[in-house]
Amino acid sequence: MSTTTAPRAPEAPGAPQLGHGLKRRHLSMIALGGVIGAGLFVGSGAGIAVAGPGIILAFVAAGLLVMLVMRMLGEMSAAHPASGSFSVHAEREIGLWAGLTTGWMYWVTVGVAVAVEATAAGALVHSWITGVPAFVWVGIFMAFFCATNLTAVKNFGEFEFWFAAVKIAAIVAFLTLGVLGVTGVIGHAPGTANLTGHGGFLPHGGNGLITGLLPAVFAYGGLEAVTIAAAESDDPRRNVANAVRTAVWRIAIFYIGTMALAVTLVPWNDPDVVKLGPYVTVLQLLNVPGAALVMKAVVLIALLSAMNANIYSASRMVHSLVTRGLGPRALAKVTDGVPRLSVLASCGFGFAAVLAGYFWPDTIFLWLLNSTGVAILVVWLFIGIAQLRMRRRVERESPELLTVRMWAYPYLTWLAIAAVAALLALMTTSPGNRDQLYAAGVLVAALSAVGYWRQRRNAATAS
Repeated sequence: MSTTTAPRAPEAPGAPQLGHGLKRRHLSMIALGGVIGAGLFVGSGAGIAVAGPGIILAFVAAGLLVMLVMRMLGEMSAAHPASGSFSVHAEREIGLWAGLTTGWMYWVTVGVAVAVEATAAGALVHSWITGVPAFVWVGIFMAFFCATNLTAVKNFGEFEFWFAAVKIAAIVAFLTLGVLGVTGVIGHAPGTANLTGHGGFLPHGGNGLITGLLPAVFAYGGLEAVTIAAAESDDPRRNVANAVRTAVWRIAIFYIGTMALAVTLVPWNDPDVVKLGPYVTVLQLLNVPGAALVMKAVVLIALLSAMNANIYSASRMVHSLVTRGLGPRALAKVTDGVPRLSVLASCGFGFAAVLAGYFWPDTIFLWLLNSTGVAILVVWLFIGIAQLRMRRRVERESPELLTVRMWAYPYLTWLAIAAVAALLALMTTSPGNRDQLYAAGVLVAALSAVGYWRQRRNAATAS
């Protein structure tokens, strides 16, 4: 194997290095479990309600797009591992403004996600222990995961390993019970009655399918975390290549398989699908004892896992940004391999978003939610453009670094870019999605303007 060293994005002179405490088993489980959040267990019911059984097609289409995006990102990350992941690639291949825009937009997005997950987890525990206010639990969860992320990265890896193991075990159990239900081993086999009845496979026509496509795409968000974590593993290139190759199709099976079983076993228009979520509804239909309680526990674990992963991802992204001169240099300090000031800054923003949700839910917090709602699509668009440029350069300069290659380059890359652009265009067709698109546009424009100014200033200084 060649020992050619990959070029690095600009960093502060003598920037201290992060630790390398993550193992291949950690990355494999982060890749599998990081994307499995409460949205799959509960929120997917809203997609079923608008698309009907056609939600299967929506998740297949979204899964194919995600496979392409992750293959592109995997190619770049295996060639040039970096804790800033797509932000570093965007800066190197497109320009400083692109790296700054994608990096800080992602940081804001995961910070808001931490607030949403902490609030939901606090409300869930409060429903069990009513004597303790929900905001107390929110504070406990925020403090705990902030503390764990201030310690060695291997502790984050262990938490995520076991969190992911629980979530994956729950999905495998659901798939097993669902197959037994569909085949009539448990209860009565439904056949195709729920797929073709109640208005048919596409009860709301093509519009329903399109409406269900957006939640399906957003449900896959989070896979990019594995390319951020890979930079702190013992063998970044090999580990990220392995994780990307194996994770995406397994996750697609989890998502598509569970959706297919849910709409086969339960009528899509059953009110409980939205109210309780498809998992609980199916388990109750199969007379699984304590189904609601078990799934509540799994949802709580999913929320806590997502909190932990998002705090980690946010801290590493901001650390990468500041070491490249794209943020406050004070946050660049690394102690014992951990960027603790970056962790504290990320947790602080997450907690500020929690407070905004309590005190200004219909103004500041609503704008934050809307502005970050389409961030994943913006990031995917930059990933596609960066991969187009990087592939040509690396093939010319260091082809041995291409241990992961995008399929049918450049045709599938262009297809993925076109698909993301089409999804953004689709969002203009409904008022709620349009609000998200416009709010995100303001954030992208502001960050791009700052990045372009910095880029021009750096160029002037250099000349």
